[in-house]
Formats: sequence, structure tokens, C-alpha cells
Amino acid sequence: MKIAAGKSLPTIAIVGRPNVGKSTLFNRLAGEKIAIVDNLPGVTRDRLYAKMEWQGMSYGLIDTGGWVPGAEDELHTELKTQLELAVSEADAVIFLLDGKDGLLPPDRIIADELRKIKKPVFFVVNKIDNSQQEKFAYEFYELGFEHIHMVSAEHGRGVAEFLDELTAKVPGAKPSELEPEPSVPRI
Repeated sequence: MKIAAGKSLPTIAIVGRPNVGKSTLFNRLAGEKIAIVDNLPGVTRDRLYAKMEWQGMSYGLIDTGGWVPGAEDELHTELKTQLELAVSEADAVIFLLDGKDGLLPPDRIIADELRKIKKPVFFVVNKIDNSQQEKFAYEFYELGFEHIHMVSAEHGRGVAEFLDELTAKVPGAKPSELEPEPSVPRI
């Protein structure tokens, strides 16, 4: 979708290791089930696109496959290429981490790579389904970032608060700025 002035809709890419809940968060933010969600790693391989709206603002979303730093097989090389394309297209990045797994060495590598980009990066710890699980997520502050959001993409916990901060830091497009969707005849 384009903004009337010909600019692209502000876009957010979701990145992280396999099975941290990227597609679940993508579906929640899009408001519909677009991405396939499975416990098996590697289900998402290409970039998936959707539109998200929050507090009267519109954004583009990009779901990516799981990044395994250091993996050099053909599949993971292609996944990393897709991820790099998504990050280059995006105006901001959500780095999704798994609160149940805890902080793992690949998370540190991904965080180091994301520090190099010149775009806003939001650090979001997923699978924090209740307040008792929050205490396990504090270890992610070891990554050295000022603020980490704790959410449950599956249940919606903490997502609204996270989106409030995202929209404050990355202005979206207002409905009046959007070009209408082209009408396609349906048969």
C-alpha cells in the first residue's frame, strides 16, 4: 500500500531465531491469520507482508524466517538473505526473543548485528504469559538495551503497551494519507 504522496507505508520487520513466535506476533498485529504457525522450525521461509493498524495509524509488516547465526547450509543462507532484504525494506525492526528459552548465544549475535543498522530496533521478549514469567525475562537486559518489552503474542498480553511505544517512535500513515486499494473485479 502506498501513501498518497507516493511514499511507501512505514514498514516494520519482525526478526529473530526460529520458533520465537514471529509468525504468531505477525498474525496478531495484522489482525488475521496470514502466516502459518507451527512448532516445527523453518515453516516461514520467505518474507510475508501484511498491513497493521493501531490508534488510527497504518503500517506495513514483514514476517521473516528464523535466523540461525553461523548456519551456512543453502536453506539458512537463503533465510538470511530474505531477512536482510526485509530489514533493508523496513523503517524499523522488532527483534523478537523467546522468554521461555532465555537468553541464548544466537540472541547475542543477532543483537550485535541489529546494533549496526541505522533504524529503530524494538526488543520484544515473547512467551511472557503471566507476571510470574516476567522475572525470567530480565536477563535479556544483559544485551545492553534501554528498554525491553515483555509480551505474549499468543494471548495478547503486553502487546497494546508495546504498540503504543512503537507508534510514538515510528509514526504511521494516517488513513487520509493512504491511496485507495485498487478495485479488482470479482467473478
